[in-house]
Amino acid sequence: MITPVTRYLEQEGVEYRLLPHRQPAKTIEEAARERGVAPEQMVKSILLRDMSGFHVLACVPGPAQVDPRKVRDMFGCRRMTCADASDVEKITGLIIGTVAPIGLKQPLPLIFDHTITGHDFVNISSGDRMAGIELATDDLLLLCDPMLADICR
Repeated sequence: MITPVTRYLEQEGVEYRLLPHRQPAKTIEEAARERGVAPEQMVKSILLRDMSGFHVLACVPGPAQVDPRKVRDMFGCRRMTCADASDVEKITGLIIGTVAPIGLKQPLPLIFDHTITGHDFVNISSGDRMAGIELATDDLLLLCDPMLADICR
């Protein structure tokens, strides 16, 4: 399976494991079950936008919820909300449910909740609904160079 995410990992020479799904997952819990991993090891990527059209990709552990207020405060925005589906595809090049913090159509400010660093390996989307990717957390951090903060509700 070749996606912008797998292509980027290959190009960077990063070791990863493709974890195919038997069926498309609609929730983090379903994706974790399909991949045989704990939901806490999943990295959920949420595209946020402010009123001026400024976008940020916020990444939190699978079961957690991003707190747009905490992200907004970090960037000095007045109001920040989740981007709509058409915005997600236009900005990231990926559809909702397949967004990863790498392989994006354009560079975006990235912010990870600090608890993501508590696992040796994490799971991100492959850019396709039928598979996930497992890679070393250190490799993901090196590739993304995200801001780390407490951004969960």
